[in-house]
Amino acid sequence: MQRFLNTLYVTTQKTYLHKKGEAIEVIVDDKVKASIPMINLDSIVCFGNIYVSPFLLGAAPEKNITISFLSETGTFLARVQGPVAGNVLLRKVQYRVSDDKDKSASVARYFITGKIANQKTVLQRAVRDHGVKLDVRKVQSVIDSLSRNLDKLGRESDLDKLRGIEGDSAESYFSVFDELITSQKDGFKFAGRNRRPPLDNVNAMLSYVYTLLYHDMISSLECSGLDPAVGFMHRDRPGRLSLALDLMEEFRSFFADRLVLSLINRGEISASQFEKTASGAVIMNEEARKTVIGAYQKKKETVLNHPYVEKKMHLAILFHTQARLLARFLRGDIDGYPVYIWK
Repeated sequence: MQRFLNTLYVTTQKTYLHKKGEAIEVIVDDKVKASIPMINLDSIVCFGNIYVSPFLLGAAPEKNITISFLSETGTFLARVQGPVAGNVLLRKVQYRVSDDKDKSASVARYFITGKIANQKTVLQRAVRDHGVKLDVRKVQSVIDSLSRNLDKLGRESDLDKLRGIEGDSAESYFSVFDELITSQKDGFKFAGRNRRPPLDNVNAMLSYVYTLLYHDMISSLECSGLDPAVGFMHRDRPGRLSLALDLMEEFRSFFADRLVLSLINRGEISASQFEKTASGAVIMNEEARKTVIGAYQKKKETVLNHPYVEKKMHLAILFHTQARLLARFLRGDIDGYPVYIWK
C-alpha cells in the first residue's frame, strides 16, 4: 500500500512550528491553529518569516520530513533534510549518464517530448472548449508549430539543439497564453513569460505554482533514490536541483498552467489580491496564496489513468510513479522513459 503523504505549506508570517509528542503544532498569535501528526507528512515548505523550533528541526529529518525555507515570493533559501537515501549504484549510473552529453541528450528528449506534447494538448483543449472566446486561427498556428517541433525532436540528437527546440516551443506556447485567459482580462493581462522577479499578476501565479510543483518533484525523486540535483536537460548549477526541473517539465502545462488559468477564469483569484513591491516584483497577498495552495492540493487529488502501468492514480502518486519509472529506465530495467502524455 502506498501512503498518500502531504506537504504542509506555511504562508502566514510569524507562524511558529514546534514538535509536541508525535505531532507538529502550528501556532499563530500565541494560538494553536492546527496539530498535524508527523506520520502524515513528507515535507514542510515555509514561505517568508516562519519560525521552527530546534526540536522540530532535529526530529523532522528522523521522520523523513524535509523542511524547506523560501522567501515570500518563492525564492529558495535553505533546506533541512536527513541522511541521503537511495541506492548508491543507481546514483552512480545517474552521474555517469549526466556527465555524458550524448546520453544526457537521449534522456532530455523524453522530458522535452512530454512538455511539448502536453502544451499542444492544452491548446487543443482550449480551442475545443472555448473556441468562441479566443482567436482560433492564432492558437491553431501555434498548435501546428508545436507539432512540427515534436517531429524535429525525433531527428535531433544534440543536447543544445534539443534545448533550442524546447525554448522555441515554450516561446510559441506562451505567445498565445493570453488567449486562454477568458475572464478578468483587465486584471490579468499576459504579454510573455517573465520571472526573477515576476512583473505581472499572471507570472506571479505561474512562478508560485511552479515553486510548489518543484518541491513535489524533489520529494518524489528523493523517494525514488535519485539525486534531485543532477539533471540531464537542465545542467548542473550550484543551488539548483536540476533533475527536479527536468521531471516537472511534463507537468507544467496540463497541471500547473491549467490550475492558474482555472483560478483566474473562475474568478477564484482577483487582481486586488496582488501588489507591486519597491523592486518591481508582483506578489500575491496571503489570502491569494492560501487560495492557490488549497487549489493546488485539491488538484493533486485528481485521479488519472496511467497508460504505461495500466493503473488509475492520484496526481500526487503520479509524481512518484514518474520518478520511479525514470529510475528504472536509468538502471536499464526498461528500454525507455514512459513520459506522461496528458489526453
